[in-house]
Amino acid sequence: MGGKTSAKSKNEWIAKAYDRINLTVPKGRKAELQAIAERHGQSVNGFINNLIDKALEREQVQAGGGFGFSDSVQENNCSSRLSE
Repeated sequence: MGGKTSAKSKNEWIAKAYDRINLTVPKGRKAELQAIAERHGQSVNGFINNLIDKALEREQVQAGGGFGFSDSVQENNCSSRLSE
């Protein structure tokens, strides 16, 4: 019981590796986001993360600096989602 692929193991890993943000949107917006994400071949979570990454990148460029992250952390977290 509790093998590497169990739901409990996955949830424990996710809790260690990620922060959670609950997002509330107006009625109907979720369906819009799902449709757009699907057209881009992404999940809603991936689509929203991609938008956040792009906004953070624009802010970083405009500010001429970083957000307090090391370059390697930014590369690892952003590069895979920016290839839209």
